[in-house]
Amino acid sequence: MSAWLIAHEAWLKLAVLILLLASLSLLQLALPRRSNERTAHRWFTNMGLIAISTGLIRLFLPAGAVAFAAWVQASGFGMFNLTPGPAWLEVVAAVVLLDLAIYWQHRAFHAIPILWRAHRVHHSDIGFDVSLGLRFHPLEILPSLGFKLALVAALSVAPLAILIYEAMLLGFSLMTHANVALPTAVDAALRRVFVTPDWHRIHHSVHADETNSNYGNILSVWDRLFRSGREQPRDGHARMRIGLHEFRNSQSQSLTGLLRQPFGKACSHSPSADTHHA
Repeated sequence: MSAWLIAHEAWLKLAVLILLLASLSLLQLALPRRSNERTAHRWFTNMGLIAISTGLIRLFLPAGAVAFAAWVQASGFGMFNLTPGPAWLEVVAAVVLLDLAIYWQHRAFHAIPILWRAHRVHHSDIGFDVSLGLRFHPLEILPSLGFKLALVAALSVAPLAILIYEAMLLGFSLMTHANVALPTAVDAALRRVFVTPDWHRIHHSVHADETNSNYGNILSVWDRLFRSGREQPRDGHARMRIGLHEFRNSQSQSLTGLLRQPFGKACSHSPSADTHHA
């Protein structure tokens, strides 16, 4: 099983990406949450950025995270190797623990200025649709990859578990950035446990206190547990402005502008890890 996953990891991820992008793009057209989202130019830059980042990942880790997980598992190192249990329980525990760790990684990218310089590329998008779920600078992608591999090694995450988690993380990254209107009752029920588009959109507000909230990637329970959650944007979802004040012109929104952005001026939209919410 592990050998098959290793051999087909890249194709499986690509298939999931294409399927989700196509499905959510159609859903955005059918059920838009906001009617004023501009897409054409943003899609070009956002897709170009993820293509560059993906190329660098393949350069630094040609075998993929699943192959690394298989190597760790075979080495006998890590928590799950030392405390074996049912395979299904290890998968569930790995997904939950990885999501908790990535929640704190996300907070670190907001709290530490040098990390914020890379992460602000994601936040500088002035629109909010499914393509934003892929807008990450290589200087954010590569440290994130290193952190994730360290977690895989420490936990000895099974190859199947890391593949499931990465598929879920990709799926939620696309879904939670989608410009889709969920029925109010459905959103209210889902957000008790999971991140929804309305929940995550608040995180992309121009207001710093809203940007520094709702850090969860898959599970919203971490924001509730650690008091970083915010239920609604102060300006309402239809009227709220997305992005950062400093990066709203066409030059800063170009592909070259995004690549240069971490090396430019400091952003007065100061990150803070100390903003708490009920």
